[in-house]
Amino acid sequence: MQWMTRVDVEASPEALWKVVADVERWPEFVVTMRRVERIDGKELGLGSLVRIAQPRMPALTWRITSWTPGRSFTWQSTSGGVTTTGTHVVAPRGRFSVMTLNLGQSGFAAPLVGLLTGRQTRRYVEIEAASMKSRAEGLG
Repeated sequence: MQWMTRVDVEASPEALWKVVADVERWPEFVVTMRRVERIDGKELGLGSLVRIAQPRMPALTWRITSWTPGRSFTWQSTSGGVTTTGTHVVAPRGRFSVMTLNLGQSGFAAPLVGLLTGRQTRRYVEIEAASMKSRAEGLG
């Protein structure tokens, strides 16, 4: 299962990246995030562990598996036979930006989980993109 959304953002890539990479502040402006906390005590980057609690979802621990400062990061979480991979990409578009959020699920239970939670997952990805867009445009 895979969900992807792309949005144009009227903010510089630098301003947008500040919003995207400041994961612990997401609950302040993204209604799909109850709590986001780094749990390994180090600066966010490759290998970092982040615990996320969301409405109607179990709290999960995510490990950053790819980190390109100012540009993108990918994290993964595994639970109940499903590996979920989330990618956040910021790219320039003229003097502004474009952001792509991608969430994929794999593993033996992924088809069933996708069937049960796919609509909610798609909605969450869209809300998160719109919220980050709004925040970045408000800051820069």
